[in-house]
Amino acid sequence: MTNPPRRINHLGIAVASLDEGLAIWRDALGLEVVRTCEMPERGLQVAFLQCGETMVELLAPLGEQGEIGTFLQKRGPGIHHVCLETADLAAAGAQAEAAGVKLLGAGPTIGAEGYPVRFAHPKSTAGALVELLEKGED
Repeated sequence: MTNPPRRINHLGIAVASLDEGLAIWRDALGLEVVRTCEMPERGLQVAFLQCGETMVELLAPLGEQGEIGTFLQKRGPGIHHVCLETADLAAAGAQAEAAGVKLLGAGPTIGAEGYPVRFAHPKSTAGALVELLEKGED
């Protein structure tokens, strides 16, 4: 593999509300909230919590019709996606596609962390929604 991911950047967890999610991940499990934001264009609220070198990303719907609202209606709360960090999103995406992974959308978008991302369809990744995130060197 010529362009392996550097690490798991974060695990996305769908929750009914940020308050409920924070009661578990922050209050009960002791993770520190690093940042929260709203993404009204995607119908969601996000909270990032630090866990070593990896983050837990809580995803809560702003309404029933956004992507997380729809996910919760179909599947309930739980793991939504795994995010793999790469130094070169274009190369990682091309490598994945060459191996038969179906990437969603026409190209990169900007994710909740402010970096370019692409998602891979779960049907082509053994059932897991995979996010590829391009982040420069630390």
